[in-house]
Amino acid sequence: MSGLVYAALAYIAWGLFPIYFHMLARVDAFEIVMHRSLWSFVFVWTALVALRRLDWVPGVVRRPRLVAQFMLSAMLLSANWLLYVWAVNHGHVVEASLGYFVTPLVNVLLGTWVLEERPRRLQWLAVAVAACGVLWLALTLGRPPWIALGLAGSFGSYGLLRKTAPLGALEGLAVETAVIAPVALVALALMSAPRGGLFAGMDGATVGWLLFAGPLTAIPLLLFAAGARRITLATLGTLQYLSPTIQFLLGVTFFGEPLEGTRLAGFVVIWSALVIYSADGFLWMRRPRPAAA
Repeated sequence: MSGLVYAALAYIAWGLFPIYFHMLARVDAFEIVMHRSLWSFVFVWTALVALRRLDWVPGVVRRPRLVAQFMLSAMLLSANWLLYVWAVNHGHVVEASLGYFVTPLVNVLLGTWVLEERPRRLQWLAVAVAACGVLWLALTLGRPPWIALGLAGSFGSYGLLRKTAPLGALEGLAVETAVIAPVALVALALMSAPRGGLFAGMDGATVGWLLFAGPLTAIPLLLFAAGARRITLATLGTLQYLSPTIQFLLGVTFFGEPLEGTRLAGFVVIWSALVIYSADGFLWMRRPRPAAA
């Protein structure tokens, strides 16, 4: 039961992120992402030192190709953060939630194209139904849902890189923050120079929220890692919809974003695709496996 609680808490925390970024609406989205990168670096490496989990560092340093892979994943993650923060602070929380609803289906496509995996029939059906929903939203909005597609594409690509990297969740995040932190520090120095300091002109609450970005990034990831080790993939796959569902509800209620019937119809089609995808996962997990020799 503890694994279910850990994973659920992680997804609930990620679902509540729009409220956090709303508290920083007066800060530029790029500056928020740079602060998040910097303070995540401080928090994660402090945690690693406290836990004495640094024996893996020399092995990573001696593998420049692996470091380059994490540099790419760090850039994808930063781009995802930037687009998400911008979307939240510009009244597109509902469309942002759509991006994370679609991400599992993007993972199916990336697994097919890059890893040469063979999706099952129900997975292909789910992708096709979701594509119809995205097309419907494009027609009703008068444009493709670029925010949702950008979030799904960047996070799906990030997940693909992390899937093939031989490091745990905390260690991987440590490398990503280490390669992006110098860039974040220089960017923040340049952005804050005209106003006279890193936190100059900001009230105490804003400073506190920015510093809180470090633990807010790392703690849900640690909860997720703890939960993933204790529950089945089918359960984890179902729980992942908690986060975008909470974001969607926040967008409609807390942020008061309009949701016309035609737009809601597109979401219903995509939710139907996710039901098909989840059903396939449960059927596959319950399928009898050949006995080991």
